[in-house]
Amino acid sequence: MTSTAPLIVVSGPSGVGKSTVVAEVLRQYPDIWLSVSVTTRDPRPGETDGVEYFFASDHEFDQLITHDGLLEWAQFAGNRYGTPRAAIDEHRDRGQPVLLEIEVQGARQVRQAVPDATLIFIAPPSFEVLESRLVGRGTEDPQARAARLEAAQAEMAAAREFDHVLVNADVQGCASALIDSAGLSGNR
Repeated sequence: MTSTAPLIVVSGPSGVGKSTVVAEVLRQYPDIWLSVSVTTRDPRPGETDGVEYFFASDHEFDQLITHDGLLEWAQFAGNRYGTPRAAIDEHRDRGQPVLLEIEVQGARQVRQAVPDATLIFIAPPSFEVLESRLVGRGTEDPQARAARLEAAQAEMAAAREFDHVLVNADVQGCASALIDSAGLSGNR
């Protein structure tokens, strides 16, 4: 990939507020293209195929892997998630900044595949705040939530692998820090 358009990778533990921060960044910078991931998990209430995620069967996901159709992919909490490669290349080749909101495993793969990507880790103010956010979200049963919290501990340890670590104490402040960290503040 030889494009000069930025590729910004946002990661962090489940429940840290990545989606909320990303939504604020996109509100301020509507020219950034947000990649839509593909997943094997079932849609949550209110989710639409192609909007929040592309929902795929295990077989369809296997086909994407086999045909090198994913920039990265990871298994998380019993499901697989990945980033369709062609759309990333297409937008960057047009000069449009691309933002990925993905798990830590995927961010590591992007680092290998696209060395010029900017990796940003969003951390909670504390582990207790993260746990409270996951409980308040109410989207998983207790077993799935426990798995996410266990994974979050390992993800927090990986923060040092990222170019920037931002604490999401408030959405506006974290979004502003992300914009600055990604080098977008002069491109409004």
